Amino acid sequence: MAQQTDTVVAPDTPGGSGARPQRARLRRARTLLGLVPFAIYVLLGLGLPTAAIAVGAFQNSSTGSFTLSNIDIAAHGIYLHGFATTLGVSVIAAIVPGIVGFLVAYAIFTARRGAVLRRAVITASGVFAYFGGVPLAFLFIATLGSTGMVTGWLTAIGLNPYTHGFNLYTFSGIVIVYMYFQIPLMVLVILPALEGLRPAWREAANNLGAGTWHYWRYVAGPVLMPSFLGCVLLLFGSAFSAYATAEALTSGSVPLTAIQIGSFLNGNVLAGQQNVGKALGLGMIVIIAIVMTLYAVLQRRAARWLQ
Repeated sequence: MAQQTDTVVAPDTPGGSGARPQRARLRRARTLLGLVPFAIYVLLGLGLPTAAIAVGAFQNSSTGSFTLSNIDIAAHGIYLHGFATTLGVSVIAAIVPGIVGFLVAYAIFTARRGAVLRRAVITASGVFAYFGGVPLAFLFIATLGSTGMVTGWLTAIGLNPYTHGFNLYTFSGIVIVYMYFQIPLMVLVILPALEGLRPAWREAANNLGAGTWHYWRYVAGPVLMPSFLGCVLLLFGSAFSAYATAEALTSGSVPLTAIQIGSFLNGNVLAGQQNVGKALGLGMIVIIAIVMTLYAVLQRRAARWLQ
């Protein structure tokens, strides 16, 4: 007759496998707890203002009832022209600085890493990329304005730019001023992508008989293109949302959407159109959201190669 034995299962000890799920839950809870301050910041600084603009854009300023008149007004006339002008400035102030900034960044990338010039350019780019607003506008007015220092020098030798079609206080002037901080910004954001190019790729291409053109056409170009386009989109968003520089430079003579919204904030509105400014703001939010979504997609694609 076989002897029957009982199997006794010992309870999980604190260091046993039963405590592992609990420790994992605690780690997740601590991670989520660390995100709480950032979530509150995003909610108060971005979420609530966006919600207020989105709701106000569809409200009658007098009765508070639902209406599409604000959107209709914002999509026609001078406000539609403002969107077109803003898009034009942003496209030019993104593509041209994007190309120039890429060339400058590539020159820095190919320089010797310990070179003084490399460190100086990177440091200067970090300063110039965040120099804007009224000080930047005053800098250009004092330099290239109608009575600016450089304008005076050129006038003294018979080359007054204002008699040859140049005007700092117009569309072209805004683009020139924006390039002052857009080019350094491009240098800062594209340089990490350039540094992600592996020397082994160039060596492999050379061993296979590829020249410089073929290397950039079939290797470096496709790898860098998502990063380059993403950086250009970032420049577009920077120029599209800029306000203080253009306002101080032109005093509102160029109909940019940000300046038009500023007029509503200053109370320069017609009766019953107080919420048109919110409709304009909603339009800018939609455009920026599309741009940032495309930027995130391109950055994710670029990360596959540059990690």
